[in-house]
Amino acid sequence: MTEPRTILSRHDVLARMLQPQSVAVIGASAQFSKINGRPLKHLLEKGYQGRIYPVNPKYSELGGLSCYPDAASLPEPPDLAVIAVPAKDVPASLRELGMAGGRAAVVFSSGFGEIGAEGLEQEQLLRTIAQEYDMVLCGPNCLGFINAHENVYATFSQYADGPTNSGPIGFVTQSGAFGTAIAALVRQRGLGLGYFINTGNEADAGFSELMSIVVEDPRTRVVAGYLEGIKDVEALARLTRRCHELGKPLVLTKVGRTASGVRAAASHTGSLAVEDALFDSVLRQYGVLRARNEEQMLDMLEALAGCDVPAGRGLGIITQSGGAGVMMTDRAEEIGLDVPVLQPSTSTALQAVMPAYGSSGNPVDITGQFVAQPELLSESVSILLDDPGVDIGIVWLQLMTMHVDMLVDIFGRIREQAKKPFIVCWVAAPPGTAERLREKGIVMFGAGERAVDAVAALARYGQMQRAHAAARADAPVPLPIKLPFADGPLPTLDAVALLEQAGVPMAPVALAASADDAVQAWKRFGKPVALKIESPDILHKTDVGGVVLGLDSEADIRKGYQALLDACMQARPDAAITGIVVQPMSAGHVELVIGVKRDPVFGVMVMVGYGGILLEVLRDVAFRRAPFSVGEARTMLDELRMRPVLDGVRGRPPIDVDRLCMMLSRLSLWAVSVENQLQELDLNPVLAGPEGPVGVDSVVVLRTETQQI
Repeated sequence: MTEPRTILSRHDVLARMLQPQSVAVIGASAQFSKINGRPLKHLLEKGYQGRIYPVNPKYSELGGLSCYPDAASLPEPPDLAVIAVPAKDVPASLRELGMAGGRAAVVFSSGFGEIGAEGLEQEQLLRTIAQEYDMVLCGPNCLGFINAHENVYATFSQYADGPTNSGPIGFVTQSGAFGTAIAALVRQRGLGLGYFINTGNEADAGFSELMSIVVEDPRTRVVAGYLEGIKDVEALARLTRRCHELGKPLVLTKVGRTASGVRAAASHTGSLAVEDALFDSVLRQYGVLRARNEEQMLDMLEALAGCDVPAGRGLGIITQSGGAGVMMTDRAEEIGLDVPVLQPSTSTALQAVMPAYGSSGNPVDITGQFVAQPELLSESVSILLDDPGVDIGIVWLQLMTMHVDMLVDIFGRIREQAKKPFIVCWVAAPPGTAERLREKGIVMFGAGERAVDAVAALARYGQMQRAHAAARADAPVPLPIKLPFADGPLPTLDAVALLEQAGVPMAPVALAASADDAVQAWKRFGKPVALKIESPDILHKTDVGGVVLGLDSEADIRKGYQALLDACMQARPDAAITGIVVQPMSAGHVELVIGVKRDPVFGVMVMVGYGGILLEVLRDVAFRRAPFSVGEARTMLDELRMRPVLDGVRGRPPIDVDRLCMMLSRLSLWAVSVENQLQELDLNPVLAGPEGPVGVDSVVVLRTETQQI
């Protein structure tokens, strides 16, 4: 008797799909070289232990198994159905499966959303049928998947033709061909791929949902993915949180780094919010490692799957070549690792075991003398790793063809005794060396910079893990806020009042309808003022000469008032002028830009960067998805190239970074609270100094709740 479908959650169905006890191949063929014959071939030849049900009315038997005419004839609802029929027959096959109690299907067939509008309609039909029968789908237009742990081959990928040894890596890809190439490279390195999943068009189950099943498998130690786009950022956020909870790194490669897809926007924030910049910032915020390409991805996976995570960013280097040590030191500093000066006691201990012509600094050059004195290598590495400033080590050597056995044994003993992680960089190592070291739990690379980059990935992941733990304790909780109805840019006075309510420090403003009003406002403020044109048609005032600064006399204010009107009349004669904003000059020697943009994929994004008129030229900005904590705001600032300026340079005092971080966090919280009405927000400049930040110019654009982005 089959279980009632209501007792299985979607998560349970997905788990059964990837680890099925029974598989139906709908459209199975006797020609095992064809797409619809390959899944059955691999299931039989590679030792799948579950129940296999070929389905095709043309046959009564396939591969020594009973073949069924349709899904209704199956002896039980299968945990997984592979649908390998022409696109026109997929809806009927899917419906038959649903009526027979099937809950999960992989659809190979192409001819859906990838071909245009008609295909999209058919893809929507598949989604509707799946929802009707409470099914989950992988695909269509996909290669399917492999679970190498249980020999489940729901795929026609050529990767399945070779050995597919299981291992600690789970891999999910949106691209079939490129994903297969990455899987083949994993096999070539001998790393072991436990799961290979191609999501195809993602009509139903998407990348993050499928990866969430893979990461729960206790046999999975690290997960990786290849992305061409992201549809559900909330699902990605849930996935990353779960990865951190389980202590399993997530490495992603995504195409589309260029700015060719920039969307037009009223604010600076919108013009700088290209999709890849937002994606990259979200990955950093959620503690995901991003690889530039497939080779870097594999290097990261090799290190993360085979090496312990260091407690910090301190790198100790031991070489038999001074030049190699310098090269690796240069690379380490380029990518943010520390190569610390060793403690005097460490240098003294190294000098006691090294030849006189070696170097006991960091990097440590022990020369080739360790061939004659094997204990020199093991003692030097142990001493280096004991230094309190060193969190992880790299041991560099080359060739040593005649001494492989000895060196493998030495590294094995070091691995057993060391309290901190290390990796080996062995240039031109004899064949099979990497595999021998891997058996002893040691990661090996064949080039110095690759080794350093791998260490950086380990260190970044450790930092991300610590940041995730802190962020959970410091997570802000937004409360819904209803704004007054508005549609379009807010007048300056309304915008300033709104931002002050959100906890954003703003310089006071007054609106003058005449030169006399401007003079009276100046007298009330009692200090030099700025005059700014006020018009719903002019969002960026400096573009039309609409700003005059530092006025401190009645004559200058009257003159400035008229000059602004004349300049705007010449630049924008069509603009509606509602007055002149009068604002006291604010202190603060660092110009920042802070903004909020509602993105159709990533939701509410907050930006901070180096502001002023050169914003689009310098593009020194960082993004975060709202809401975020004060600690995350500090991490955000640390990504800026101008970060040292905030601490004071050339005799200028440091700004109050704590208040700036508080402002960013509060703004992110408020922005999420009003996301149904806030279209975008731009504060440029925000003047920051020892007394904290203050916004002196703002663009706030609201929209009705029924509008779409």
